Amino acid sequence: SLLLLVNSYASSPEKDFIPHTALGILLLIIAALVAYTVRHSLSHSQLFSTLCLTISALWCGSGLVYILIGQSVLPLSELRASLIPGLAAFTLALFIIGTVALFMNNPVLLVIAVSISLACAHQIAGLSDSRFGQSATAANYLLVCLVCAYFGFGRLLYTITQGKVRPPGTVMKQKSELKKEQNQNCSDAVSVGLVMNLLSASILACPLLGVVPQLFVGNVPWLWTAGVFQLGMCVLFYRAMDTLAATFYGFLSLLKFAEGYSALLSFYMIQPFSPVPFPVVFAVLFSVLALFSCQKSLLEGFYQLFFVAYCISIAAQPQGFFQGGTQGVQGAIFVATAVVLFITTFNMVSSTRIPTGQGLFKALTTRIPSLTLRALDKERHTPHLGYSKYADAEMLGHACNVLAAFAITATVGDRNPLSVLILPWAVMAGGVLQLLCGSVAFARGKTFESTAFILYGVMWTVWGLTRFGGLYGETRGFNVAVGIIGFMLFNVLVTIAALFLNVAWFVYAFTFQLILISFLLDAVGALPYGYDIGVTIIFGLVSLYCFLAHIFNGTFQSPQIPLGRPLVKLGGVGGGEGVCPHVPARKATSVQQIAIMKNGGICGMPTDTVYVLVAACNRPDAVIKAFVKKQAQDRPMSMWISSVKQLEPVRHLLSPLLLDFMEAAWPSSISMVIPRWLDIFGLGDAAIHIGTPQSIAIRSPDCAVATHLINVGPIAVTSANPTGEADTTHHNQVYAKLGKKVDGVLCDGPSPENIASTVVDCTKIETGQIGFFRVGLIPKSKVLQIFEEIRNRHR
Repeated sequence: SLLLLVNSYASSPEKDFIPHTALGILLLIIAALVAYTVRHSLSHSQLFSTLCLTISALWCGSGLVYILIGQSVLPLSELRASLIPGLAAFTLALFIIGTVALFMNNPVLLVIAVSISLACAHQIAGLSDSRFGQSATAANYLLVCLVCAYFGFGRLLYTITQGKVRPPGTVMKQKSELKKEQNQNCSDAVSVGLVMNLLSASILACPLLGVVPQLFVGNVPWLWTAGVFQLGMCVLFYRAMDTLAATFYGFLSLLKFAEGYSALLSFYMIQPFSPVPFPVVFAVLFSVLALFSCQKSLLEGFYQLFFVAYCISIAAQPQGFFQGGTQGVQGAIFVATAVVLFITTFNMVSSTRIPTGQGLFKALTTRIPSLTLRALDKERHTPHLGYSKYADAEMLGHACNVLAAFAITATVGDRNPLSVLILPWAVMAGGVLQLLCGSVAFARGKTFESTAFILYGVMWTVWGLTRFGGLYGETRGFNVAVGIIGFMLFNVLVTIAALFLNVAWFVYAFTFQLILISFLLDAVGALPYGYDIGVTIIFGLVSLYCFLAHIFNGTFQSPQIPLGRPLVKLGGVGGGEGVCPHVPARKATSVQQIAIMKNGGICGMPTDTVYVLVAACNRPDAVIKAFVKKQAQDRPMSMWISSVKQLEPVRHLLSPLLLDFMEAAWPSSISMVIPRWLDIFGLGDAAIHIGTPQSIAIRSPDCAVATHLINVGPIAVTSANPTGEADTTHHNQVYAKLGKKVDGVLCDGPSPENIASTVVDCTKIETGQIGFFRVGLIPKSKVLQIFEEIRNRHR
């Protein structure tokens, strides 16, 4: 705000105080910082994060426009037509957020939102008539500067004084308090996604209203900013375990990038042509999504129907985004989005709610005896392996293949490949979004699905850029064919692997192989007439079936749309079904389940350092089994305890200095090697595997999961990797190395640290000296400091 304040005050109609390029770069940097820091403070206020992310998008789009002007990509005369449509959207969006802040009695957010809204409005007036000047814009930004300085200084005082000094309006509620007041079904990302819809609707509706001449390259920064933010919202909804909203905002990001691509073509004097098949299929996908979104609220389902109409309007007119019908639907979307934005933002932060039709879908389906609705909770997204922060992304992945397949059924003919709107659908839908879905699938432990989506995403991207991006040129022929043959070989492996999954995935992978064959034939100039259209339609229909199956099966518990059984079953006893359980470590029920160690089982477990393999000390057979399975006979096991109290049976054997050192150093990543006294625990023959004949390593870990598990008694511990291999830092690595050899794995994703514990030699501690076998996570100086304090106390 200070940057824009100074620029507005010091600029004149003849000359700008800050060069456009410099101003744009500074705004981009500030926008990125605001978005990054806000994502780490969401526990305090959802309205605060919504406001800041909206302002970040405003400054990101404005900065890109200023850079285009500064680099002479756009003439200075087009600054008005480039900025006004975007500023108009943010003027309304910030005013709505400020209105909600007024209802919530939040004066700081009210002043910031309304002031920047008025600043945008005054900037529009100044761009429309140079005689208006920019002093009013600067005055609004001055007010924002004063309020933000007061708020920031108040937060600083509150932090420094540990809450003793509380300037009015600067005390933000804690996360525990917010859970009682806020509607947790509404993610803060909803409002930001709606603001991006408001932005793109404003860009396309302004030419229809005569505000700007037409959609042109100056609107691309706004549209692609909206697209990038929508992709971010898609990821956030996957983290919020909301697949329907994530799919919806993934679809919207595709529209934003396609709109921006169409506007970009005007820079090259190319008139885009919108083929019919794709937007019709997109309308069908939006219709299905709108129907199933009614289970959350009727308002959400009704709102998504506007985009069904939008896709139909694109199909109805060959010039797509440049014609009046499409722009008129965007005008309706602008009005609808403004209403939904207010309702959603108000419901997000208020304990009193505006009715949105929640529960009506459930009430209707309960009257149909043959349908059993799934509960809207995170349990439906239990990961394939262990713990995951994301929901299932297969629905969006299959939808992207539908879109990409039907997009390439359009015939380019004699037109310029760039002019036919295939490139954004093939590259963004088939490529970028599928890569996102593959990443989410990998995070959920679905290795096969991840491999397929990433492979197909790369293929769609390469083929889209090559064939429809104007990059064919002289490379058509052998050079392109070699790459396609490589993809075909990879997909053969995917198709073979799909035999072990289900029928749907096998048909899915096999029909994509037919598409790759059509790509190969086209590259060498031997493509039969109609073959490529036929196989892409088949693949599109198979993908559509998979999309419908996942969205239906994710909504209803019964009946289920069948995906089929595996065509080939794994050999061996149980056909691979007896693999050890992988359960999330963050649930108490999981820890109780893994307590099978009490019955002689062994399991992999996360700790405060790396993953380890453990067995209960009161089960000698389990200790022997863990030692043998580890395949590391030259490395003895250590013993872990939950607290020093578990050493009461041998307390008389330990020196007071050692006991005090343990009390001071634990729980932590410090292992202590002490003289051997282990036989008293009744380990029998298994005692030879823990420690050496002279000493034993013992530790109390600083990890809640490990501590709860050790409460049953001391455990024998060894690293979850064979000798000579790197430490195991993820539960998937435990499964890969020891999956069939252990009885369970507690999963918690990546380890907090990639380095093992510090091992301290305490065998001669009575002499007042300690040594170090290994310096790991805890520095040597820290250990010596703790020991020196204990030794001085004993002196």
